[in-house]
Amino acid sequence: MTRRTRIALALGLALLAIHAAITWRRLPAPGPERLLRVSDGRELALDEALPALAAARLLFLGEFHDQPAHHRAQLAVIRALHEAGHPVAVGMEMFRADDQQALDRWVEGTLPLEEFLSVYYANWNFPWALYSDMLLYAREHRIPLVGLNLSPELVQQVARRGFGSLGPEQLQQVPTVQCVVDEEYEAFIRRAMGMHGTGGPAFTNFCEAQLLWDTVMAIHLLAYLDENPGMTVAVVAGRGHAWKGGIPARVSQRSAVPMQVLVPKLPDAFQQVEVRPEDADYFWLGLELELR
Repeated sequence: MTRRTRIALALGLALLAIHAAITWRRLPAPGPERLLRVSDGRELALDEALPALAAARLLFLGEFHDQPAHHRAQLAVIRALHEAGHPVAVGMEMFRADDQQALDRWVEGTLPLEEFLSVYYANWNFPWALYSDMLLYAREHRIPLVGLNLSPELVQQVARRGFGSLGPEQLQQVPTVQCVVDEEYEAFIRRAMGMHGTGGPAFTNFCEAQLLWDTVMAIHLLAYLDENPGMTVAVVAGRGHAWKGGIPARVSQRSAVPMQVLVPKLPDAFQQVEVRPEDADYFWLGLELELR
């Protein structure tokens, strides 16, 4: 365990006493979330959009990882589906698929919080407090959690040196990818990752890493749906992964499962381009972006 992980774990454990005093039965229900439907520009309350959302088998809930309001909005959707009686699981970019057993034990209530915090920080570097409400709610209500990710070291290797740098043993763990994307998604990658003007191998390597990441998560999602045909999976992932050109595009290459995409709306000064129905189905409204 690295020093950084030990410090993060200690901070997480410091919250244990606070969480031990809180139960979801005492928490007030969240206020109605406002959505903007991209296809016609109409504003809807979450309960108005819920039938369309519940009809999807994959419901992508995009986020900026460090924004608490985005996680509250994601939980509002998950809670609304659960309370309406729709079978829902939560697929998470934040956990590797090979830690699925720990996620199952957490939901079953057999993995203590202090042990789960070790698993959390071995998978994800953002503070526990950002995701704790969602993960505690899943445990309280026995909502399945699904790990979607792969080894970050492998993704980083592809980002630095390209897919061709993987050895035979590594290639057995992942699907083959190539940086073949349309102009809109290429432009999106460049904007989202600050790669204006970057070309050649640097962009290709990064593009291959992004597509590998999205493809592996798509494969894990489809495998879960095959094993759980009555379930809707709410996919908690970064905004770039949740975008229709991200994981949903890799899903569409393999299956025609119905999907819906919700992403945070940036302030107009940061949005830069008009969002089309080909990009997302809904924006969350009223989520202030806390710039740091």
